[in-house]
Amino acid sequence: MWEQDLNINDVREIRTRTSVFFGCGAINKIYDIAKDFKAKNLDKVIVMSGKNAYKATGAWDVVEKALKENGIAYVNYDGVTPNPTTISVNEAAKIAKDFGAKAVIAIGGGSPTDAGKSVAILLKYPDKNANDIYEFKFEPTEAAPIVAINLTHGTGTETNRFAVVTIPEKDYKPAIAYDCIYPTYAIDDPALMVKLSPKQTRYVSIDAVNHVVEAATSKVASPYAVTLAREVITLVGKYLPKAIENAEDLEARYYLAYAAMLGGVCFDNGLLHYTHALEHPLSAVKHELSHGLGLAMLLPAVVKNIYAAKAETLNYILEPIAGKITSAEEASAKVYEWLKSVGVPAKLKDEGFTDADIPKLVNLAFTTPSLDGLLSIAPTEATKEAVEEIYRDSL
Repeated sequence: MWEQDLNINDVREIRTRTSVFFGCGAINKIYDIAKDFKAKNLDKVIVMSGKNAYKATGAWDVVEKALKENGIAYVNYDGVTPNPTTISVNEAAKIAKDFGAKAVIAIGGGSPTDAGKSVAILLKYPDKNANDIYEFKFEPTEAAPIVAINLTHGTGTETNRFAVVTIPEKDYKPAIAYDCIYPTYAIDDPALMVKLSPKQTRYVSIDAVNHVVEAATSKVASPYAVTLAREVITLVGKYLPKAIENAEDLEARYYLAYAAMLGGVCFDNGLLHYTHALEHPLSAVKHELSHGLGLAMLLPAVVKNIYAAKAETLNYILEPIAGKITSAEEASAKVYEWLKSVGVPAKLKDEGFTDADIPKLVNLAFTTPSLDGLLSIAPTEATKEAVEEIYRDSL
């Protein structure tokens, strides 16, 4: 395989709309980024993070030193939680504005980066708040510069224009997509990802698989999206079991991080549909639910729904994990068997959902701002009946 021709310790620059520094040791590129920021008079930043991972991985030690050496003042907001909320974004934005922050550095998985993107918008629109963004009360065209230091191999948000934040009082979990929130720089350093728990290792990689299954089968899918999808699923199928077996396998982390980054580019092009549109209500209602687990529980039913419309594409992109497929039922069953093989056999009932929850979930799928846009590009007609059937098949 071509992977053996590359040295995982060679840090490469990968250009999408974001300049990505990729490889073991890429965290040290923060020194170059800090120099660039200082030269541009971006001498005050807010650092967005959760409570623990940014320090436990060692990322913060390097970032703090680079900021200090380049005379960049900083304030840290460490209150970002999984499934970040408008409440925390508004708190962070106030801190950033009061401090005079001119840029945002996010350290963590998708949650700190998405929250950081939101704060970056609010730095340019001081009269707005996070609810204005996620209830689509205005359309931003500017944001402060963003650096995304990625600590997981799943979301792909470090390379695209998407962000997701929950409005807790309404059980809404909308997604935004604006060109102004492409990170200026991203760092994907697999050595920072070895401390991911076994569960999170599974869930984030399953997130990457979902990204490309949807992007390659949407109504706006391109050959580029299909090509990327096949490669992402090939890499996850090969390297996820290795990372599960040995959390410190840097080669496995390297190619899972690469797969996730490609997945982010893939759905930046082909967009998303059923699985994400239906997962967002799940984790909006149960905030503690891991996004990747929610996607895993829905994926077999979604594949069953869309198979007839996209059989050839699904046969091609799923072959690395499902082998030969000849029917919708077989596709669904083989995807579920793969999920079980990597230790994720859960169904919605295992996470506390019941038949009684389905009407609310269906309603949220159609009323949460932005999710109607995802459903509109699904390859089959996304009626309420179709959505209800996917949820019921996933119980």
